[in-house]
Amino acid sequence: MRPDWSLRLRSARATAKALAPGVLVSGTISLAATFLSDHYGGPVMLFALLLGMAFNFLSQEGRCVEGVGFTSRTVLRIGVALLGVRITVEGAVALGIAPILVAVAGVSLTLVFGGWLARRMGFSRDFGILTGGAVGICGASAALAIASVLPKGERGITERDTIFTVLGVTTLSTIAMVVYPLAVGALGLDDRIAGIFLGATIHDVAQVVGAGYSVSAEAGDTATLTKLLRVAMLVPVVLAITLVLFRGSGQSAKRPPFPLFLAVFVALVGANSLGWIAEPLRLVLIDVSRWALVAAIAALGIRTSLKDLASVGLRALVLLVAETAWIAGLAVAVLAISP
Repeated sequence: MRPDWSLRLRSARATAKALAPGVLVSGTISLAATFLSDHYGGPVMLFALLLGMAFNFLSQEGRCVEGVGFTSRTVLRIGVALLGVRITVEGAVALGIAPILVAVAGVSLTLVFGGWLARRMGFSRDFGILTGGAVGICGASAALAIASVLPKGERGITERDTIFTVLGVTTLSTIAMVVYPLAVGALGLDDRIAGIFLGATIHDVAQVVGAGYSVSAEAGDTATLTKLLRVAMLVPVVLAITLVLFRGSGQSAKRPPFPLFLAVFVALVGANSLGWIAEPLRLVLIDVSRWALVAAIAALGIRTSLKDLASVGLRALVLLVAETAWIAGLAVAVLAISP
C-alpha cells in the first residue's frame, strides 16, 4: 500500500507542478481585471477577456499551456456549479407565475430561435444553440457551461466561437444595463414589472443587478430573483444538450457521462433552499464562483487570438443582436398576458 500511495503522491505533485504556471497566469489576469472593474467601472468579464487575449502567445507553447487549458475547462465548471448557492426555491416561488413563465418561455424559445436563425444565416445549429443559450440564460456563464458539453471540431463549435459569444453577450449586456432602465422609466412601468423585465432580458447577472437597483430597491430585488430563475434553467438545458445532441452527433455510440458540475449545482440549490448553508459560507462560495468564472474567461482569452475572433464575421454579431431583440420581445409578450 505504501508504494501505491507514494506513486500517487508523486503523480499529484507532478500534475500540480505542470498546471501551476497556467493557473497562476489566469488567476493574475483575473485579479487585474477585477481591479480595473472595481476602480474604473465596466464588466469584469470583458476586462478578463481582453487582457487574456493580450497574452495569447502563452497558449502556443511553453509551461503555461497545460494550466491554461485546465483553467478554461475544469475551473469554469467549478464556477458554474457554485452558482447554485445563489438560488432558493422559496425566492423563486415568491415572485409568482410571471417570472417563471418569462424564464421558461424566454430560455426555451430563444434556444429554438437561435438554432433556427443560425442555420438560416449559414452557421451550424450548435453555434445557434451556444449563442441562444448565452442570451437566454445567463450570458458568459451559460456560454461557458454550454460550450463545455457541445460537440467540438469541424462538426461542432470551436473555442473561437465560445470566446466570440462571451465577448458579444457581455458587450450587449452592458449596453442593455444602460438602455433598458431608461426604457422602463419612459414607459412608466411599476417597480415589479420593471424588475421582471430587466431580469428576463439582460444577459449577465452583474448587469441585471446594476440595472435593477438603478431603478429602485424593489426593482433590483425582483430583477435579481427573476434572473436567477433563468440561471436555474442552465441545468435542464445542459442536460438536454448532453443527452440529445451527442446522440445524433456520430462521435460515439455510447451515452455521454452525466456532467458532475450540474449535479453539484442542483445539490447546492437544494441545500441553500433548506437553509443548510451558513451565510458566511454561502458568501465565500459566491466569491469562489465569481473568481473561478473570471479566471476561466481569462484562460479562454489567452487561448484565442484577435485574428481568429475577427474571422467569425459580422453575421455572427447580427445573430446575437437578433436573439437579444427576440428575448426582449418575448418578455414583453409574456408580461402583457400574465396576471
